[in-house]
Amino acid sequence: MSEGPPEWYKSYPIAQGNHQSPIDIIPTQAIYDPCLKPLSISYESCSSIDISNNGHSVMVDFKDVDDKTAVSGGPLEDPYRLKQFHFHWGASQDSGSEHTIDGNPFPCELHLVHWNAKKYVTFEEAAAAPDGLAVIGVFLEIGEEHASMNRLTDALYMVKFKGTKAQFKSFDPSSLLPSCLDYWTYPGSLTTPPLNESVTWIVLKETIRISDKQMEKFRTLLFTTEEDERIQMVNNFRPAQPLKGRVVRASFKA
Repeated sequence: MSEGPPEWYKSYPIAQGNHQSPIDIIPTQAIYDPCLKPLSISYESCSSIDISNNGHSVMVDFKDVDDKTAVSGGPLEDPYRLKQFHFHWGASQDSGSEHTIDGNPFPCELHLVHWNAKKYVTFEEAAAAPDGLAVIGVFLEIGEEHASMNRLTDALYMVKFKGTKAQFKSFDPSSLLPSCLDYWTYPGSLTTPPLNESVTWIVLKETIRISDKQMEKFRTLLFTTEEDERIQMVNNFRPAQPLKGRVVRASFKA
């Protein structure tokens, strides 16, 4: 990662736009919106395909041919199909998440990326449209081992290097969601280039827990290919961006 977040604006001027992500969420400044519906997440017929290292995170891809694996309700007008999920984490437990709460980061953040297939034909087209994407953010804390996460952390050795991919079938991402789906929502962007301002962010209030040992496995991944000098994949998060007048809405009363 030769060009880090501070340099991105040179190639992607939108980096200095008005709807950039992530942000610091200040719960006391979020506005409770009684019109926000509960989130409806149906990942029943889950169709994961593979796990890969794209040089900035580890990602699990999904078949996105129908709306059976989708999120609806919440702030969304249409159902949005799950395309992939990936993680951001730190070199130690004191940073790693992209969003922060009252300035406090978590060791890791999961992003479940969905696209609006009602209005757009492809993920790429949706990713360039203001209402194209919906990303659910889940904070990870260190605690008890997370049983469902084992299958994922046990597969990480297969995608240690940038550009590697391995089969990863029938993984159910709902196993990575907390039991309470209260959330904050705001209009934002992708947090990696091209940084399009196409994302309705849905950040869950409740965290999930994974063990220290599980977290350590993420840190065995590399930003680099097998041919390159090894650079440990850690601190793959963008810092909080200015709110610039945006309102963060809460689905719950503080």
